[in-house]
Amino acid sequence: MFKSYRKLFITLSLVVSTTTSLAIATDAISSRTYENGKKVIDGGVTYPVVHGKTASYFINEKAHMIGYSIGRKPTKNEITAWDIDVMPDGTGLPKGSGTAEEGDEIYEAKCASCHADFGAGGAGYPALAKGNAYEGFKTLKNQRTDSSIDSPSRVFGSYWPQASTLWWYIKTGMPHPSPLSLKDDEVYALVAYTLMINEMKIDGVEVDEEYELDEKKFLKIKMPNEDGFEPNIDGKQGVENVRAYFNDFSNYGNGTRCMKNCFDGKPIIARIQGVGISNYDPPLSTEKSMPVAKTETTDVKGKKEYETVCAACHGTDAMGAPILGDKKAWATVTQKGMDKVYQNAINGINGMPARGASTYSDEKIKEIVDYMVNQVK
Repeated sequence: MFKSYRKLFITLSLVVSTTTSLAIATDAISSRTYENGKKVIDGGVTYPVVHGKTASYFINEKAHMIGYSIGRKPTKNEITAWDIDVMPDGTGLPKGSGTAEEGDEIYEAKCASCHADFGAGGAGYPALAKGNAYEGFKTLKNQRTDSSIDSPSRVFGSYWPQASTLWWYIKTGMPHPSPLSLKDDEVYALVAYTLMINEMKIDGVEVDEEYELDEKKFLKIKMPNEDGFEPNIDGKQGVENVRAYFNDFSNYGNGTRCMKNCFDGKPIIARIQGVGISNYDPPLSTEKSMPVAKTETTDVKGKKEYETVCAACHGTDAMGAPILGDKKAWATVTQKGMDKVYQNAINGINGMPARGASTYSDEKIKEIVDYMVNQVK
């Protein structure tokens, strides 16, 4: 009797424990908050540890409290060495200067081989400009509902929201074969050149060949698409802005968070018409059996043996032997008759060893000779 009561008590305790854990986990999902009370960025959730569990999974609480034990805390100098990016507010931007004309010379020497003349791009390398950046910015709103509408110009000038990304990307990643090889002044010159070919302005002044860009002028660059992305991830409040944006369901979708019964009626499905490939060659097939192995036919006797033994000399003109398919060379060889050709192949002649240094029979050697002779008929 005592054992039965004890078993029942343990069972009820597990039910209560699991129910409590699941209830807290469910509450965490519904409120979508971290243990510190902040809402999560949509798509993630952290579960509190309750009675040795997170939701329905047991964890090692002692190990959980220890934290990470791999590696070590980086030193201040190491962090400084790694922290080489440039932020939109100018953090990390070094002193320096360079003109667009100087950038043109550097571009021709180190960049044009990939990005082509005037940043046109090609062969898998991105274009850096497509005319006036301010006009290209307008095309970003285009929807290509028909062929008469220009496609969006997703290049640096019209698409990128901040110029700071360009500076540190050139500095740390370009030129591709030797990143971090450019001096700061060279980077300023290349940025100036990129602004020039995008026909951009800084503080109302269009960047031309003589324009000298420095760190002070750089901070005055306003990209056409500066406010074209959401949410705003820049600045100290970047993460909080993202958190607030994704937890306000009116910013996307139908304005409410749901997994079913999200709207009345049936959904309207838009199907793409008039595109795609239909004339496949060979035709599409679901056949998965192995192809039938091809067998040698009687008209290629000697081919396999030729490729195994004879091609090393008769497949190239480097060895002085008549090349397979050379009609003039084989006409000279066969002018004394096939019996003589067979005899030379079997017994050897000049630099050619008997039987081509093989152990083939006389009949097989004759088949090989016939094969080579037939290639010029």
